[in-house]
Amino acid sequence: MKSDRLLSILLLLQTRGPVPAPELAERLDVSVRTIYRDVEALSASGVPVYAERGRNGGIALLPGFRTDVTGLTADEARALFVLAADGTHAALGLDAAIGSALRKVMAALPAPHRPAAELTSRRILVDPERWLSGPRAAVDIAELHDAVFADRRLRLHYRHSGTRTARAYTVDPYGLVVKAGVWYLVADRDGEPRLFRADRVRRAVLTEDAVVRRPGTELAQVWEELRRQVEERQGEVTLRVRVHRSRLDLFLRLNAAVLTGEPHPEAGDGEWLRAELAVDSVQWARSLLSFGPNAEVLAPPEARAVLAAHATAVMALYGERGPGESAGSG
Repeated sequence: MKSDRLLSILLLLQTRGPVPAPELAERLDVSVRTIYRDVEALSASGVPVYAERGRNGGIALLPGFRTDVTGLTADEARALFVLAADGTHAALGLDAAIGSALRKVMAALPAPHRPAAELTSRRILVDPERWLSGPRAAVDIAELHDAVFADRRLRLHYRHSGTRTARAYTVDPYGLVVKAGVWYLVADRDGEPRLFRADRVRRAVLTEDAVVRRPGTELAQVWEELRRQVEERQGEVTLRVRVHRSRLDLFLRLNAAVLTGEPHPEAGDGEWLRAELAVDSVQWARSLLSFGPNAEVLAPPEARAVLAAHATAVMALYGERGPGESAGSG
């Protein structure tokens, strides 16, 4: 569009100073004649731009002229360059767009703000992936993205955790949320808020029906409601555990999301610490077996029974039988 091209010319001249018309034409993929017409349009709108023809000519702004196109403060400019890792933009097909947008913002910034903004982009990196989360399969959210912006109902074929087959649902999307590197579709199903992991969506098809959302309800509100429900479910069971100090750092890192407070030393023993974990079920305790004898579940008894049964099964698997032998092999 011509307006975008005029803005690009203005930003380039503010950043670079005089620029030869052929170079501007090449960068903007237009003819030199078009560049001169654009310069005339800028001049007519009050921008003090002029063209010097000839061998050493070029397009330039009058000395001392500047326009702060963005209106950004120094801190606002720095904030724009503290961006999440590329994965978020890539999933939305916006990798190229975010790079182009930042270049335009950098060019539009007042000269005193540019060094701090550029340095911020080199010194601060936000990586949304959790440690030890393992590789994730690539997620194609194109259909979900289209449904969110088309304001139409969506037919989902969705596989729930722990199941092999997908179930079909018709949902009313509110939007997409990415949390710790995982994409979620936030939608109503039969008028009730639901959360669908994008990597479990086997198929998504836009219907011809208009989306039906609860009046006055926005994505942020529905997400907050669903997030609170998830966190409350995680706290239905409290595990009381003791952990050896030698494994405390790893224990804290892996269980930070469910810890109810800081671990405290056992009375009379500086090597062991007590902690409480708020989890969704006693079955969760099985994850602590990876700590071996360096972590013990003290309560509730049901959790200790789960661990004992699991440990017994592991012992049977690695007991006297040889590799690949089953309990029924002779």
